[in-house]
Amino acid sequence: MNKMVLILFSVSTFSFLLGKDWNQFRGPTGQGHSPWDDLPLKWSRKDFVEWKTEWPGKAWSSPILVDTSLVMTNATQSDGTLVLEVFALDSATGKKQWRRVLFEHDETPLIHKKNSHASPTPFYDGERLFVHFGNLGTACLSKDGEVIWKKIFDYSPVHGSGSSPIVHRGLLLFSADGAKNPCLYALDKKTGEVKWRANRESKAKRKFSFCTPLVISRNGKYQIISPASDYVFSYDLNGKQLWKSYYSGGYSVVPRPVYGNEMIYVSSGYNRPTLYAVKVDGMGEVTQTHVAWKTSKAVPHNSSPVLARGTGGRELFFMAADSGVVSCLDPKNGELIWMERVAGSCSASLLHAGGRIYLTDESGKTFVFKVGIRYELLAENDLDERTLATPIAVPGALVIRTENAVWKIGNKGK
Repeated sequence: MNKMVLILFSVSTFSFLLGKDWNQFRGPTGQGHSPWDDLPLKWSRKDFVEWKTEWPGKAWSSPILVDTSLVMTNATQSDGTLVLEVFALDSATGKKQWRRVLFEHDETPLIHKKNSHASPTPFYDGERLFVHFGNLGTACLSKDGEVIWKKIFDYSPVHGSGSSPIVHRGLLLFSADGAKNPCLYALDKKTGEVKWRANRESKAKRKFSFCTPLVISRNGKYQIISPASDYVFSYDLNGKQLWKSYYSGGYSVVPRPVYGNEMIYVSSGYNRPTLYAVKVDGMGEVTQTHVAWKTSKAVPHNSSPVLARGTGGRELFFMAADSGVVSCLDPKNGELIWMERVAGSCSASLLHAGGRIYLTDESGKTFVFKVGIRYELLAENDLDERTLATPIAVPGALVIRTENAVWKIGNKGK
């Protein structure tokens, strides 16, 4: 695989424009593909670490790469006040470039033990940065950290927030699936004003979910794919619902969907997740007509899957269950090709680069295995520090955020 992966899998406006930036959750395509093949294979806490920068606070958002800066959100406590901030590190040295406190709250909302108050990953649209802390605040900044606007949108999340923001054609989009009135928000990215909000046409008993939307293009028309409780929804850019597909009892949906083969692949969330492959050419209620296949074997609650091409050009679908069991499937029909226990408990999403899949578990171990029809482990690397954040790719390196620090791992061990 090489930089053509951006063309094969790109779905958002900026997939073609921002090949040099890791500009959002799961990279330029939003689907876990690195535009760089020269990522490291082997490392440890001492070997091939270009730099390590410790930073106080707790956050499970991923960094993003903006030119030569790594930008990320953070949450700290100060004298009983919850402080929400964004900061930038120099990607070459790990040194602080700037820091901006955006919101301060006298009360600290309760969240799930696996969540943080800064879990959504920022978005960079080529001009501006967009950061989101759920109902605790949303902001737009220059790429140098100057605040352009900031707002708070009142909704009621359960267990905290998790949907990362995305930008498409002037719209800033994020899911607000809380205890009441779940919806998808669309803001004017320049002003932060609400352009529209799409209320979920669902009677879900548990209304809360945490999924980051994905914009896809089919036949020259855009669809906003937005998984929520009970349904995955598709909307046009005006907020009109195009279609929806039902998954019985699904809620607390976390994995970001992926798109390929004219289908969207989505996990139904808790309690027992089921993976659905849904054709995207429908209208209205499509559950009975457009679900191509489904499986409930070792499906993730949290980790987002990835599509990748192996030797010979065969397309394969990979997913990691929360238990660390990895499955390789045929994406066209759901046929199981292989299943192996690879890692420990997993929350981070899969990363694909240069014919390899990178999977980081919650203990800080990263397993690298080959894209292929047989399981082949290439390396096991241990930072020995807890993490739930998804690693990102930068030229010649990986950036991994752990509980206490940000690490840059070089490719000298390739």
